[in-house]
Amino acid sequence: MSKKPVYILAIESSCDDTSASVICNDKILSNTVANQSIHAEYGGVVPELASRAHQQNIVPVVQQAIQKANIDKKDLNAIAFTRGPGLMGSLLVGTSFAKSLALSLNIPLLDINHMQAHVLAHFIHNNDCKKPPFPFLCLTISGGHTQIVKVEDYFEMSVLGETIDDAVGEAFDKSAKILNLLYPGGPLIDKHAKHGNPLAYKFTKPKVGPMDFSFSGLKTAFLYFIQKQEKENPNFIEENLFDICASLQHTITTILMDKLKNAVKETGIKHVAIAGGVSANSEIRKRLKETENTYKWTTYIPEFEYTTDNAGMIAIAGYYKYLQNNFSDIGVSANARLKVNDLS
Repeated sequence: MSKKPVYILAIESSCDDTSASVICNDKILSNTVANQSIHAEYGGVVPELASRAHQQNIVPVVQQAIQKANIDKKDLNAIAFTRGPGLMGSLLVGTSFAKSLALSLNIPLLDINHMQAHVLAHFIHNNDCKKPPFPFLCLTISGGHTQIVKVEDYFEMSVLGETIDDAVGEAFDKSAKILNLLYPGGPLIDKHAKHGNPLAYKFTKPKVGPMDFSFSGLKTAFLYFIQKQEKENPNFIEENLFDICASLQHTITTILMDKLKNAVKETGIKHVAIAGGVSANSEIRKRLKETENTYKWTTYIPEFEYTTDNAGMIAIAGYYKYLQNNFSDIGVSANARLKVNDLS
């Protein structure tokens, strides 16, 4: 670890949240996020609207992050930014801004893999949370990704299994849409599930590889189930919303836990972490925590603030890249399709 204070400004713009963070070594000084509410009208993120909103938000968000950190931009040692994966239009806004600011301040640039940053959020300084030792397994779950990653070092990661179609976050949100819940619907399913019976309804689990995922079939089966029930009772959703949400969440969580068990069995690694926006789900957190008693795993659950897309996770990844002098060329370009083992 570097003893001299290293100040890094990080920018995250991979999807619909514009975020900026300032880190001093491994301690977050500020983590500012501007959400885009306009997408709720469309039931999902509209890429063109997202990139326009980033253009409007990025200057005030960066200014606020620097002010909250109580530093001057001249104190910064480097600029970190999300290179990918994500929506190309959104990534271009953050990439262009980061490059311009780094040039104007004459400081190094750090390009960050968004998926690696989700995993590395576990290394943000926090007296209440333990950091996972290498090697560990990380279940990375979000609206766009579902994968089990073997993490052998800060930037040495390999995918053991991933979704062959839809991501788990998409499964939650699309199912919520079927239930006429507002977007984003995943947190609402979690909220309603707390009051329901998780065993009220059974949904089939997809048959794929031992560490792979599939949620497309589950979404379709859920749609047909709701349509069938509504034909018999038009008020079915309204009368049984809590049980429906609890049963769906139970099924999805069980799928995730079963795959993790297979990964632990395959690798022998019992240090298991979760990351990504869906890792904020209370049932997933609870079920993972229970494995400490049931299977003698050691589990690592990030703070809520660092689960969804945020610049804090980009900042910590930038800090470890900075320590390795792993700087980017100013000609670096955004890459919407980066894999978790790219930029290692």
